[in-house]
Amino acid sequence: MKKIEKLLLSLSLCCAVLSSTAQTNDQSQYPDRVMLTWSDDPATTQSVSWRTHSKSHKLVGQIVEEQSNPDLEENARLVHGTSALLDRGAGKMDEYGHVTFTNLKPGTVYVYRVGDGELWSSWNQFRTANASGDFSFIYLGDAQNDLRSRWSRSIRKAFQQEPNARFIVHAGDLINRSNTDSEWGEWYEGAGFIHQIIPAVPTPGNHEYRRDSLERLVLDPHWSVQFNLPKNGPKNLQDAVYFLDYQDLRIVSLNSQLIMLDSAAAVIQEQWLEEILKSSKKKWNLVVMHHPVYSTAKNRDNTILRERFKPIFEKYGVDMVLQGHDHTYARGAVDAPRPIYLLSVAGPKMYDSDSERWMEVSASRTQLYQVIRVTDNKLYFSSYKLNGELFDSFELPKK
Repeated sequence: MKKIEKLLLSLSLCCAVLSSTAQTNDQSQYPDRVMLTWSDDPATTQSVSWRTHSKSHKLVGQIVEEQSNPDLEENARLVHGTSALLDRGAGKMDEYGHVTFTNLKPGTVYVYRVGDGELWSSWNQFRTANASGDFSFIYLGDAQNDLRSRWSRSIRKAFQQEPNARFIVHAGDLINRSNTDSEWGEWYEGAGFIHQIIPAVPTPGNHEYRRDSLERLVLDPHWSVQFNLPKNGPKNLQDAVYFLDYQDLRIVSLNSQLIMLDSAAAVIQEQWLEEILKSSKKKWNLVVMHHPVYSTAKNRDNTILRERFKPIFEKYGVDMVLQGHDHTYARGAVDAPRPIYLLSVAGPKMYDSDSERWMEVSASRTQLYQVIRVTDNKLYFSSYKLNGELFDSFELPKK
């Protein structure tokens, strides 16, 4: 009798393990790495990318205006997506889906999901830009390493404090080693669901680059499949050089890694930047790039940025330049009242700051996140420690 009982117990445990394994396998078939970005007007469109595990290779999205009603499928609009293949090397290929929802109403909350028509992501919300009015966004410096265990604290605390932020600016070095899929996996896990509801506005850093067999600089192939960004930059540089207009703000992403190491790309971006700022009719103009115009370290000096790009910033009244790279915090205006140059670090990698240099406010060995509030007449900038303590703040008026 005892042998029979033991046998039944063993069978029961095996069934439980098989059931658990089946559930895990089923779960792994669903879309993951869901990411909001913009490839067009934030008031009337929303782009979504995701990694698909579907054998059918069908890529679709559904969207409906949020009515606080659980019967979402009833009125949801179906939109067909496109496929993007990621070659991770060694014969490893991943498929990502891209879909852009169009003809949306400004200032409206929508709910969406993506998948293959049978296996779907969860339903998530986003809000389109208003025609005008106040809004806020989050700015994060380098994440780079320990993304799951330590950087996660920064982005989650920022979201906890500013859950209605309209987007999150990432100032480069989102990961440590280019084309390392496990690090991108940690980046998504560290952010959790945040970028499924708040769009990312990223610019690449030096750690998103590597050199190929011919010693050419190559951007991480994850970049273009994950971030569906505006294609309004210079030809052949559109993966990372672009501008985005959000209400009365124009935010411009420059690829500073190519500025520093590719003279032709530097000239192209210099000319393009002048055109984009000259044509801007927005009240506020911000630039985001990875390498700082003014470094916080004694052994770093980004001369080309200071000699060729700083005069353009000043000529066209850029309000702020958001940067990373030096793994410290710094704020200051140099030679002119604007732009305000800002550096910050969200991840755990730290450098020491030379406090005798250009900055008015500086800090070392401190993980921080920033909230920028945009109003009709002022920009309100606040930098916070991860315990929520205000570290630095200022107001920038617009005459």
